[in-house]
Amino acid sequence: MNRRNIIILVVILAAIVLPLFVAAIVGTVILVSREKPFLGGQVALIRIEGVITAGRGSASPFSEATAGAETIINVLEQFRKDRSVKSAVIRINSPGGSAAGSQEVYQEINRVRKDGKKITVSMGDVAASGGYYIASAADRIIADPATLTGSIGVIMQTADMSKLLEKIGISYGTIKSGPHKDMGSISRPLTPEEKALLQGMINDVYDQFLTDVAAGRKIPKAEVRKIADGRIFTGRQAKKIKLVDRLGSLDDAMRAAADDAGIKGEYSVKEYQRPLGLFEVLFGTSESRVPFGHNGAVGELARRLLQADSGVKVD
Repeated sequence: MNRRNIIILVVILAAIVLPLFVAAIVGTVILVSREKPFLGGQVALIRIEGVITAGRGSASPFSEATAGAETIINVLEQFRKDRSVKSAVIRINSPGGSAAGSQEVYQEINRVRKDGKKITVSMGDVAASGGYYIASAADRIIADPATLTGSIGVIMQTADMSKLLEKIGISYGTIKSGPHKDMGSISRPLTPEEKALLQGMINDVYDQFLTDVAAGRKIPKAEVRKIADGRIFTGRQAKKIKLVDRLGSLDDAMRAAADDAGIKGEYSVKEYQRPLGLFEVLFGTSESRVPFGHNGAVGELARRLLQADSGVKVD
């Protein structure tokens, strides 16, 4: 390769790499909040989109977006400390996920409210299971009539592939410190004692879920238990059983939040968000991470509500 070709190659690479590098810096450092033009008082907007996890959220063109509890809590803390904004709308579009992650966000919302801030939840396509767990901590819940919500419950699943492994000639050798250390292994079925242990754990997490929903919604725990068998509801059905307060759109929720802040007339929106990833900076973001028509819509929701890949998930 001659000198001229080398120079051309370097220029081309620089033209590709430099914009990506700058975009990454802008996306991860500068973007903290996004404001629409100021019209009056301000109302905060916080989005929770995707499957809820106990760690940090992620967004990638190659995988489904997740809503990490750590990321959500950091954003809620920004809102709590911001004295220029008195109320917020949390827009939830999530089929649920981690029990611990949902619980952490629920507790953080309570801390924000105790500091004098008002929070309204606006439900999108789906706000079920852990999504509802989070919503129940708010001052009010506004859902679309066709929103899918509820699914109050907890699930854990294990697979016993011992017969298949035996059939294809694969055997496991297990060295363990105690009889239950390999509990849930695909190489053997659960023993009756192990099933009882896991059921006790599930029952405990379920009771915590019920307790928090009852406290957040100010409904007797016994009444919550009657509908907390994993079933899902439309927004309209949920309103009849007091799981949501009103039917309405995101705009309706924003107006309610503006009223909470004592704003008369026009208001501006201050959107708090996690720093955007490189792909999002370059190609933008979508409001809904779990929309109808995506990955089979209701079928995809049903799959997530009825099974867990691993660990305990609120369902």
